[in-house]
Amino acid sequence: MLGNMMDTQLLIIDLLRHACKRHPLQEVVSRREEGDIHRCNYQEIWQRSSQLAHALDALGVKAGDCIATLAWNTHRHMELYYGVSGIGAVLHTVNPRLFSEQIEYIINHAQDHYVFVDLSFVELLAPLQNKLGSVKGFIVMTDRAHMPETSLAPLYCFEELLAQHPDEYDWPRLDENSAAALCYTSGTTGNPKGVLYSHRAMVLHAQATASRELLDLTTDTVLMPMVTMYHAGAWGAPYAAPLAGCKLVLPGAGMDGASMSDLINDERVTVGLGVPTIWLTLHNYWADNKIRDTTLERVCVGGAASPLGMVKLYQERYGIYWQPIWGMTETGPLATSLPPTPGIMALPLAERYQLQTSAGRAAFGVELGLFAADNQRVCHDGTSRGELRVRGPWISSQYYRNEDLSAFPDGWLGTGDIAVIDADGNLRVVDRKKDVIKSGGEWICSVEIENIVSQHPGVNECTVIAARHKKWDERPVLIIVPNKNVTVSHEEIVAFLAGKIARWWTPDRTVIVAELPKTGTGKVLKNELRELYGNVLVS
Repeated sequence: MLGNMMDTQLLIIDLLRHACKRHPLQEVVSRREEGDIHRCNYQEIWQRSSQLAHALDALGVKAGDCIATLAWNTHRHMELYYGVSGIGAVLHTVNPRLFSEQIEYIINHAQDHYVFVDLSFVELLAPLQNKLGSVKGFIVMTDRAHMPETSLAPLYCFEELLAQHPDEYDWPRLDENSAAALCYTSGTTGNPKGVLYSHRAMVLHAQATASRELLDLTTDTVLMPMVTMYHAGAWGAPYAAPLAGCKLVLPGAGMDGASMSDLINDERVTVGLGVPTIWLTLHNYWADNKIRDTTLERVCVGGAASPLGMVKLYQERYGIYWQPIWGMTETGPLATSLPPTPGIMALPLAERYQLQTSAGRAAFGVELGLFAADNQRVCHDGTSRGELRVRGPWISSQYYRNEDLSAFPDGWLGTGDIAVIDADGNLRVVDRKKDVIKSGGEWICSVEIENIVSQHPGVNECTVIAARHKKWDERPVLIIVPNKNVTVSHEEIVAFLAGKIARWWTPDRTVIVAELPKTGTGKVLKNELRELYGNVLVS
């Protein structure tokens, strides 16, 4: 027997419709590449998204067509989030920090019909245009006065396209399971793999993201996503912010410490989203400029393990709660979080800090499981380790146009993370399967060593890699970026680690570097470091 409820569809455009009706004058602030700070509100985003929908119709875009973007976090990119998906087309956010060969591959694999591009990425596309067989044209996201000279053709001006059309649109009532957005992940072996999101998944993810279980967004929140809109949908911020009615601050290309600090101060930002290296960059700027006072109340941190040293630093120096989150492109992306509930804040600091280096607990709808190599379930007792698998309504079930289901065993998503889950449901990712150090038949967890070394007063950044060893197969090598004008020795680090980890986990060598290589999304490239330093113990 079925219930008697109305069968209405969950559609992305209705998130913006809600904001337009309920919070029409709430601000959306953007730093644009033209050099200005642009201010608008949700009502204007709605109107311009409607104009964009008309423009896409005029270009011949049909339901199911993929439309690519190479763009920063701005109001124009947000308008594409709604205008493209709203007409039934698929928004394909392309990471411009990938190698040119990878950009060529994913645009062709997605069979994108048009490419919307920010000014700073125009010349990135120019050498590729003759290799992009499905692309019918390029739209530069600027006004006529700032249109660049380029060989890209056919070429359109974003603002001129919109200006030709009315600001009202009759949005189609789509099937909620139809495709809405596409993002490729490079965190897999081989070519990047596409994750195709549905309207239903993104609306449910937005509701969870805005809820207290994940980001806890309200009309009083001033949200600044420092994770880019071309990477995993800026962790859902462009969808969750209108739903919650919070002020949204979009930093454009301003990912340096000074630009972040200025926006936080000028716009009174209370919540930031970003990977640990972003918040390290901000701290380094604040430290150099002796800044301690800030409106920032929380930083929601994912994409890599949260170093204990940074958790303590942000709380004790700036009074900012470091809120861990966990997810992947394949998980919508947000799946777990540890918001500052009264129970968490009442814990002794040492206990709370340890929880803040975990990934928190799963949101409603997300199921976590640990599995051993023999595919058997592993107990959630806080100590037993297994590969983390996930399932739920916004978790990918396969990769786009890819029949290989090896990453999706038995209806789960296999994450490639080695993790533990305690009896309260707190998830702790202890390492990536590919980063675990196998020494003498035992495992050494690089993340746990990094967590402790991050607390050393002379250490700015650190990472641990596996280096080849004649006797033990692999041994840990520590790589450190020291603080300015500070010298850190291997002997000093060994002494600092003594009593905090098992003696046989102690790194065999410490390498001092000026910086760590990172992906375009701020993750440390351990594979590059293994190529550079993987033989230091046998050479």
